[in-house]
Amino acid sequence: MMELRTVVATLEGGEQDTVLKVLQLYNREKSQCFTFDDEEREERKKMAQLLIKFLERELQPSCQVTCLESIRILSRDKHCLEPFATKGGLRTLSRHAGIDYCEELIREVPDLDVILESLKCLCNIVFSSPRAQELTAEARLVVGLAERIKLYNERSLPHDVKFFDLRLLFLLTALRVDVRQQLAQELRGIGLMTDTLELTLGVKWLDPYEVATEEALLPPLPRQETERAMEILKVLFNITFDSSKREVDEEDAALYRHLGALLRHCLMIRADGEERTEEFHSHTVNLLGNLPLKCLDVLLTPKVRPGSLEYMGVNMDAVSVLLGFLERRLDRGHKLKESLTPVLNLLTESARVHRQTRKFLKAKVLPPLRDVRNRPEVGNSLRNKLVRLMTHIDTDVKHCAAEFLFVLCKESVSRFVKYTGYGNAAGLLAARGLMAGGREEGEYSEDEDTDTEEYKEAKPNINPVTGRVEEKLPNPMEGMTEEQKEYEAMKLVNMFDKLSREQVIQPMGITPSGTLAPMENALRDMADERSSSDSDLGLD
Repeated sequence: MMELRTVVATLEGGEQDTVLKVLQLYNREKSQCFTFDDEEREERKKMAQLLIKFLERELQPSCQVTCLESIRILSRDKHCLEPFATKGGLRTLSRHAGIDYCEELIREVPDLDVILESLKCLCNIVFSSPRAQELTAEARLVVGLAERIKLYNERSLPHDVKFFDLRLLFLLTALRVDVRQQLAQELRGIGLMTDTLELTLGVKWLDPYEVATEEALLPPLPRQETERAMEILKVLFNITFDSSKREVDEEDAALYRHLGALLRHCLMIRADGEERTEEFHSHTVNLLGNLPLKCLDVLLTPKVRPGSLEYMGVNMDAVSVLLGFLERRLDRGHKLKESLTPVLNLLTESARVHRQTRKFLKAKVLPPLRDVRNRPEVGNSLRNKLVRLMTHIDTDVKHCAAEFLFVLCKESVSRFVKYTGYGNAAGLLAARGLMAGGREEGEYSEDEDTDTEEYKEAKPNINPVTGRVEEKLPNPMEGMTEEQKEYEAMKLVNMFDKLSREQVIQPMGITPSGTLAPMENALRDMADERSSSDSDLGLD
């Protein structure tokens, strides 16, 4: 077993061949070590300082790689990062990675194994050290990374180097807002990363916004290309985070549409294996949700071709894939907030802005009602699964599911209640001020909802709260005298009054604006509304 103090003493001696042998032995022993002994922490810090100093000397590439492997092992220890997270230490590592930013770029390209080990070290250090994050942002490491990524088309770099370039870029943009902005704006990162994605996927274009995709003939995307594509999608997600919320000019819109067409292609292809495909599609969906809404039309742009799914003359292949993705996530039931809300939001916004998408989704998710014997949340249809989410414990999940169904109902309260039941719908209606009915101001066509014969027949017996047919219950007051009815009514009033005064419940009423408010406030608002309308009519 190699003693740490022996390694430190050898490094202090500084004889290159001896250091190389000792470090090789240390690296072999510790290659799978991810937990570290607290007692040797100071020795490890000393070793880290000496390694950085040793790396600054003129060394053979094989010796540099060995030294960097030792740094990578030490960089797994979060308590041992101080010697690396310095201006000098990070400059040394970024120089060996070939991404040290300086005004007169073209430097001698280091050995590829040296580049790779340096990148791995930087990824570990940046991930775990806030100080390193700050210093790499100040040193403009993102510029050096962007310069190398621009050359991917011209230079034949191995997969691992490209992968860790992209992983480091992802970490920098995830952890530093200033780096995110610098890449997006100053370095035109959206165009750069879109071009890199296009290169990685090896696509051919049929039209400006349509990739040549013959799904049945395309082999799965190979593992290495999938890994790089996912890192690119994650970087793009970071730098487009606010795009959907702002207005974009025509030039930016063309850029986002180009990216959207590539993302549609990503949805239509498979990766190597089901799990990898699911992960690849998940990153694609997350990024699609960041695109400006007006640019989502590229999902429907491709012409209808033999074998494609056509609805109202439009190619619905991509929307169908998204719906299948949603259903698989629903069935998995794991981490619903992270896995469901991006695809639900994307489908909701697509349905809001594209009439054909909404009508297609409505036909699939909310087909004309036939089963009105069971509650809307009972069963295995997509509608049942989504209605169940409307009472989920997580507010975001609950809101997203309700919003999606509400948009499919053209934001009509009566239609929404018909498909979900008033009890399930109440949360969204209360939040929107629609408890008293009505409709949101949306741009929807006037076509009517078509009712099946089964629904028309059962409609008079449907309980609007539960959304299903219920047997009529016997009238509990049947056979009572008027005095007995009055007595029971007063008893009920007194019970409610007691519960209210003891603050067990709070009676609520619906205000004229359709929101819920404590009963006394609701009554006062209604009285104010009435007196104001009386005065408008000139009544005393």
